[in-house]
Amino acid sequence: MVAITRLREALSVAEGDPELVRSQVQAFGRQIPLLYFILIVNTMAVTFTHLHSAPAWMSIYIPGALCTLCVVRCMRWWRGRNLVLTHEKAVPELRRLIWVAGIFGIAFTTWSLMLLPYGTPYEQAHVAFYMATTVVGCVFCLMHLRVAALLLLSIVILSFATFLVFTGSPVFIAMAVDMTLIGLALAFIIELYYRSFAGVVHTQRDLQASQEKTQRLSDENFRLASIDSLTDLPNRRSFFASLRALSEQALATGGGFNVGLIDLDGFKQVNDIYGHASGDLVLQEVGVRLLALAEPGIFFARLGGDEFGVLAQNRQSNDALLELGQRICDALSQPYRVAGNIAELSGTIGWAAFPDAGNTVTQVFERADAALYVGKEGRRGTAVIFSTEHETRIRRSSLVTQELRHAELESELFLEFQPISDVVTRRTIGLEALGRWHNPRLGAVKPEEFIRIAERTEIILRITEVLLHKALAEVPHWPAELYLSFNLSAIDISTSARARRLIDIVSASGVPPHRVSFEITETAVTRDFEQARSALTMIKQAGCRVSLDDFGTGYSSLSYVHRLPFDSIKIDRSFMTDVDSNSASKKIVKSVLDLCKNLGLECVVEGLETSSQAEVVKALGARAVQGYLFSPPMRSGAVSGYLQSAFAQSQANDAAS
Repeated sequence: MVAITRLREALSVAEGDPELVRSQVQAFGRQIPLLYFILIVNTMAVTFTHLHSAPAWMSIYIPGALCTLCVVRCMRWWRGRNLVLTHEKAVPELRRLIWVAGIFGIAFTTWSLMLLPYGTPYEQAHVAFYMATTVVGCVFCLMHLRVAALLLLSIVILSFATFLVFTGSPVFIAMAVDMTLIGLALAFIIELYYRSFAGVVHTQRDLQASQEKTQRLSDENFRLASIDSLTDLPNRRSFFASLRALSEQALATGGGFNVGLIDLDGFKQVNDIYGHASGDLVLQEVGVRLLALAEPGIFFARLGGDEFGVLAQNRQSNDALLELGQRICDALSQPYRVAGNIAELSGTIGWAAFPDAGNTVTQVFERADAALYVGKEGRRGTAVIFSTEHETRIRRSSLVTQELRHAELESELFLEFQPISDVVTRRTIGLEALGRWHNPRLGAVKPEEFIRIAERTEIILRITEVLLHKALAEVPHWPAELYLSFNLSAIDISTSARARRLIDIVSASGVPPHRVSFEITETAVTRDFEQARSALTMIKQAGCRVSLDDFGTGYSSLSYVHRLPFDSIKIDRSFMTDVDSNSASKKIVKSVLDLCKNLGLECVVEGLETSSQAEVVKALGARAVQGYLFSPPMRSGAVSGYLQSAFAQSQANDAAS
């Protein structure tokens, strides 16, 4: 049974092995010219020796027809020699080749047997020699087609050996036995060769499959290494690789390109209010919107967090950059649906040109970042192009940073104090400590300038320590009913350990904690809401007061007020500029005052500069106020004199009333 199965396999086409079938057809195609050359040359030689001993139809017409068929087959091969067959076409072609081999074998063998009786013993021996050499040559040409080779070998050996045996001649019988043994040996060789050939094909197939798998893994690893998995945009690595390639090309050709940095405005609030999962959905939508804006020469990437990059590969004019930037900003400012709600975000873009703004990757990236920073400061939701003004800012910032790193903070930092007063009684109820820095090289540096840089470099931690120690040292010199208001940065409450450090400083000073009020801006709170809440709760539990500064300038202010342990809220000075003439500003101030009253919070109105403004906020229900109307910030040495003067004034007002 096993032998029958193997025989059946040996005589069938391997349809289930496409690669082997295609390889058989391709390998045989390379042997076709030699195969037909052997047939034609050997047949013409036999024809020549039998021209005078056999009839013309036997010695000329039949071999001529057979040779013509060989030429036709050879021409057919020539026309299709470069075709690459699919598996569906290779199987029928292989079957046709087997049939052709069988038909040709029968035709040439029949003609040879018919020709054998003619002529002298030498001519008969030539026919036998013709059959032997031709079949061996053809079989070797058909080695890749096992079925065709075995079929041809069987037709020739069996028919010729049978014919020789029936002649009864001992010589012919011996030749028949010899041919049969040789045929069996050839069949064995064919089988061995075919197995080796199939093994090589399978090995190559497995090797190719392994290489393809390795290539797929390599491609996937490259994709993972180059594509941001959340947004499907190229990642930071891919962005900088493209940036380096463009810079090299631009330096070599004298061309240029533009680099843009995009930052989302308000994204932090989405994370804090709706959670990081919703934030991820927003980032995915941003990726979709940026991909929709991509076009030849415009390349977007996600650099990390809510920061994205864009490369304009061809040098753009400023107008074209602003137009492209505006399209990007408009797309990013469309509403986002998050957790069943609508979130409003915007995007700010900073542009820098290579090599105009910088002739290295680092320089042009820093210039784009500088332009972005300018946009984030005062032009959110727009595109800003790097200019010489920004270059001046960068140099100034670098200089301030270096001086700040090496400053003698204990001697260079000092405080000014601005009173917080009761607008009704005109009595002072507290003083806000305001940090100042005078550097030997730079002179007086504006607080908004050095504080911003200090926060970026975390030098702010040391500055806070120095200033808090100095401020607490002044409190014992004030009347016991006055409190100290002290400003904190986001870095100061970024960890529980840093919040504990503030509490320890207050405890070590001997100042009662209830006389210390720490102010924190809404922007600082929204950096990491949960951590901010934890840190402020620690400060509140230690007995200190907590105040929300600059209320009304950030995002979703009302959503934070009831979730954080505030004691007071300070209305931002921007609402005071026209509170005595603008009904909208008046309504906003009134709403905040009512909110604080309902929540049991103190409300401080800052930025008062005129008596008219003071009268309006007083009429609206305000008590605690602050501003130049009452006093500008003063050095610590002037506080005592101010307090005495203010007390005398309040006594005079009381007497007059």
